[in-house]
Amino acid sequence: MTNNDLLIRLRYALDLKNTEMVEIFRLGGMDFTKEDVLKILTKPKKTEDGEYDLTPTEDFMPCDYEMLEAFLNGFITFKRGKKEQKPGQEKTPEVAERKDPPNNLFIKRVKIALSLTTEDMIDIFYDAGLNVSKGEIGAILRKANHRNFKECGDNFTRNFIKGLTIRYREN
Repeated sequence: MTNNDLLIRLRYALDLKNTEMVEIFRLGGMDFTKEDVLKILTKPKKTEDGEYDLTPTEDFMPCDYEMLEAFLNGFITFKRGKKEQKPGQEKTPEVAERKDPPNNLFIKRVKIALSLTTEDMIDIFYDAGLNVSKGEIGAILRKANHRNFKECGDNFTRNFIKGLTIRYREN
């Protein structure tokens, strides 16, 4: 599943408008026009061997890791508001560490943005027809360099988005 797919499916699941998508990218530190966002929300074409062709064209813009991360950070700010720094609290320095795979990053940030508990996530997966345990969710939500970290597969992410669609769109 490409990063473009993640954004397309999340947009549908939560019924986000084009203007909201532009605003979310802006909150994440990337300025895109509505036309740029529509290019990002276009599904890439497949090549003859079944792989996605992520070459930019006039009607398609591939979503790289930094764009996905900026969108998800902006989505947290969009849903929860800007995090205020407490008086006397120093800004934490950025530590160079392993990047989370896109699916893990996606699930973590959406969980934060929608203020979901582990039980909420279990219910979302159950709605999608997948029974998961707290341990499985905990392993996916860990940092990439933790010994119990588990990389999240495309099927798991698809079911999470399917559960979000059931919860947020069909109610």
